[in-house]
Amino acid sequence: MLGALFLMNGCMALRPSNGGGQVKVPEARTIDVEDVAVPVGYRVEAVASGLVFPTAVTFDDSGGVYVVEAGYSYGEVFTEAKLLRVRTRGGTETIATGDNPPWTGATWHDGAFFLAEGGQREGGRILRVTPDGTKTALVENLPGRGDHHTNGPVIGPDGWLYFGQGTATNSAIVGEDNRHIGWLERFPDFHDTPCEDVTLRGENFETRDPVSGNKVSTGAYQPYGTPTVAGQVVLGQVPCSGAVMRLPVTGGPLELVAWGFRNPFGLAFSPDGRLFVTDNGYDVRGSRPIFGDGDWLWEAVPGAWYGWPDHADGRPLAARYRPASRKAPGRLLAEWPGTPPAPVAIFGVHGSADGLDFSRDAQFGHVGEAFVAIFGDMAPATGKVLHPVGFNVVRVDVETGRIEEFATNRGRIRGPASWQGSGGMERPVAVRFDPTGRSLYVVDFGILVVDGKQVTPVPGTGVLWRIWREGA
Repeated sequence: MLGALFLMNGCMALRPSNGGGQVKVPEARTIDVEDVAVPVGYRVEAVASGLVFPTAVTFDDSGGVYVVEAGYSYGEVFTEAKLLRVRTRGGTETIATGDNPPWTGATWHDGAFFLAEGGQREGGRILRVTPDGTKTALVENLPGRGDHHTNGPVIGPDGWLYFGQGTATNSAIVGEDNRHIGWLERFPDFHDTPCEDVTLRGENFETRDPVSGNKVSTGAYQPYGTPTVAGQVVLGQVPCSGAVMRLPVTGGPLELVAWGFRNPFGLAFSPDGRLFVTDNGYDVRGSRPIFGDGDWLWEAVPGAWYGWPDHADGRPLAARYRPASRKAPGRLLAEWPGTPPAPVAIFGVHGSADGLDFSRDAQFGHVGEAFVAIFGDMAPATGKVLHPVGFNVVRVDVETGRIEEFATNRGRIRGPASWQGSGGMERPVAVRFDPTGRSLYVVDFGILVVDGKQVTPVPGTGVLWRIWREGA
């Protein structure tokens, strides 16, 4: 079996990548709802267009629709983060703005908005925003300056606010890939932080520093160029990297819920009160690349450790995750903090499973199933794919792990509209049911082109879609 996996890995290395973002920057984006395929009996409309890097949608008590523009995109493009009200007769109205992007998520509770501020400039925050635009930080200095950011938030059945915090790196080693992404220049001492004390095996990774030209050695949970030794203990703290945390909606000390995630982006509570989290798997990049790893849907159990940086899919990293022409990823931790559970579902490799929500209304259908926005691959920057992966909305039976396609672009080969030359969806990044439960809103980030390691987002191409069932 291992021999077959290595052969497949080697064959893939010989073929060119053909990801959904490997297109030329189009002159304009066209929108045609007929190009979006949904199950029989459902309909689609474009609610708002011309959005700049949208990442979330939420609703107030009267059903008013609000969308978040991130203010930042990979490719090091900074704009202004915004919370916008979508007008019923078209257009948007700005409620609040921010300059510490990306804003990655939003929810409404008890007369106010709660936003996740990713923190590319000043570290992550959770903001409370009143309808008049007044902002109050409930927590600051979250470790969101790296590859992944502060995500969420969502209100739990207990009335607390839950959010996710992504890791600084791909697999716990700061390397040249982080310089290319952009943050290492701004924060040369930034690195991942464990939530509990961990003991290292002293595995170090050598790279050539592009500034000095010298070779540098870097260990896990350390700044770039800082090696480690066997038996070295890294102290844990909260807030930390790769974790789900919670706090009271009025503010107060953070509490750790669970950790060992890589990038817990989407959070949602099921109708029976269980917390589920989408988690972006490893990339084939950096000093410790991981091959062939998909994204995950977890049930977040309080106190559990989910395996990062030494596990994938709930299993220890081993030869099956070895990239071509590289050694298998070695173990970083001398002792593991626990035994990771198995994921509820595993999504396609490099698909980027992001926002999720649960159906609760029988007229929409699929009650109790999770709907997940699959952003789509960023090949070849994150790893090679032979055809586009993702770019759709799927539904997941959380009891069986079965994944079914729900909304996708028509065509013999699935892919984003810019890849197909159609007027359908580009990159779904979030989904949310409206307060009635009868309409599913899909946030479409817009066109994002990938040329080698260069990422080029196209501002003003984001769309907010609505899907509903006829007769509902």
